[in-house]
Amino acid sequence: MKKNKIVSLILAAAVAAGALAGCAGPSGGAPASSGDAGGQAAAGEKLDTSKEVELVMYEIGDRPTGQDVADENLNKILKEKLNCTLKISWIPWADYANKYPLLFSSGETFDFSYAATWLNFYSMAQKGAFKSLDDLWPQYAPKNYAAQSKAALQEAKVNGHYYCVPTLLATYSAVGPLYRTDIVKDAGWSGKMENFADVEAYCDIVKKTHPEMEPLDIYSLGSEWDDPYLRLLGYRASNGTTGDFLYFDPTQKNPKLTALYEIPQVNDFLATMTRWNQKGFFIKSALSDTDSTKLQNGKAAMKTHNLDDFSGMAILHPEYGMAYANFDKHVSHLPYVQDCMVISNTSPNPERAMALWELVTSDREVYDAFMYGVKDVTYTLNDKGQYKITDTNKYAVSDMWAGRTTELNRDAVGTPDAYEEWKKTFEKNIASDDSAERYVGFMIDTSKIETEYDACVSVQKQYWWPLELGYTDAKTGLAEYKQKIEAAGIEKVRAELQKQLDDYVANMGK
Repeated sequence: MKKNKIVSLILAAAVAAGALAGCAGPSGGAPASSGDAGGQAAAGEKLDTSKEVELVMYEIGDRPTGQDVADENLNKILKEKLNCTLKISWIPWADYANKYPLLFSSGETFDFSYAATWLNFYSMAQKGAFKSLDDLWPQYAPKNYAAQSKAALQEAKVNGHYYCVPTLLATYSAVGPLYRTDIVKDAGWSGKMENFADVEAYCDIVKKTHPEMEPLDIYSLGSEWDDPYLRLLGYRASNGTTGDFLYFDPTQKNPKLTALYEIPQVNDFLATMTRWNQKGFFIKSALSDTDSTKLQNGKAAMKTHNLDDFSGMAILHPEYGMAYANFDKHVSHLPYVQDCMVISNTSPNPERAMALWELVTSDREVYDAFMYGVKDVTYTLNDKGQYKITDTNKYAVSDMWAGRTTELNRDAVGTPDAYEEWKKTFEKNIASDDSAERYVGFMIDTSKIETEYDACVSVQKQYWWPLELGYTDAKTGLAEYKQKIEAAGIEKVRAELQKQLDDYVANMGK
């Protein structure tokens, strides 16, 4: 998740600048620090707002230079509605990997923060980093609580207790090619983009007509084309996201985890990638190339990612004629706890913090001030209600993605019509085929296999990444990858995760 998440966030920042535990939860005992400490009110008791308080919130991101203007406006509204102000503390992108975990172990006093599956929400909840929300959430944010889906409520639980408030913005598992059409429309391209043969035909044209460009945007974080290939076959990654080494078929009644080297079609995939290497669809030194912006900077023609990445690219470059194709056979929603809010165990004002979150996610005035700033100062709106940041050197959309709410969220000016059409299509797909949707709440717990799991991840990067780019002979490379990942402990990992998957299936619907 982290790999694709950060790539998306980098692009999201550019766009702004330019325009789950399952039903049973992770295994293990309840954290010793869970419970109701902090003055939670009894059911039916009204929130006492007679005393003005300053709430402190942490988010990950780089503070815009003009943030004071947005803060002053938001606090004026919050003082009137909730008799409080909000102090936003920022953890810069360059420091988040080290500073974020320390936030909850240092004993620092603050009220709430951003959290996510890719920031180890479940592991941190197990260790008692967050306050239990069992009483706080329905009491002080009843609208938010009532708006949560059944899946989201399940995902928010750890050992039977709520520890986060998931985002109310639906996002989707669908991945596939996002690509320029302007450079191929007059070159005999069929316009089809339904499978890997179509990707190859597109790249052949780009290679012939624009030899100065890389047909595929691939750099040091790996190919990522294994994900759409396996999704087209109907497989789902055990980790629920991408870059995995164990997969299962969600249409099976009792799915079994399969290693990459056991999937029959993996040889065809490696043959395809070897051919793409030989055709020069990507550079020979891709895994040492740190340039993650080749598509948006005109150096490459296509990449594989998600719908939001497509929309962001279309906004940045309307002249590209960006298009998107879904290569996910069983579309589902992404885990709602991929973006979520947690209340710190050190919070002196947990009730007021939850009440503020209720306003952020249900009150249009507060939402706009929190997410976008000051109308006609930091952002403007067009007649469609789409926003545009007025000065991207000073202002930006909030990095607190957990606050995004479907009913209140605004698209950026220039969002393609196809973006909403795709979302409607995905919702129809999920309604007619819920096979993958049933596993949205399945989140692996690696606490018992941490050493082996990390070793397998290391093998994945060291041996699978060059193999899937055709840098290693397919036959001998696959055999070596198999030997290395077995030595790393994949069978122990598989046994533990299979047990968790079986438990999830047994508790499904309960």
